[in-house]
Amino acid sequence: MRKSKFTEAQIVAILREAEEPGVALPDLCRKHGISDKTYYRYKRVYGGVSDTQASQLKQLQQENLRLRKLVVERDLEIEVMKEIAAKKW
Repeated sequence: MRKSKFTEAQIVAILREAEEPGVALPDLCRKHGISDKTYYRYKRVYGGVSDTQASQLKQLQQENLRLRKLVVERDLEIEVMKEIAAKKW
């Protein structure tokens, strides 16, 4: 997946700016160089969180990814051991 050009704090700031009265969404998106679709994706992921919560969310996502990789590797090792044990010498 492509890395975002904005940090979590910047994304939260953009979302807060959009909540201000009198701000038109197309103008805001044009100002920051994002599409409407990107704005709504950011809103879905980061909507209602603070700057610190956004950074914690990112850290938790990275930790979750690392743990999933470990589980997949472990499962693969178990399958290999089962195949070795099932062979009759």
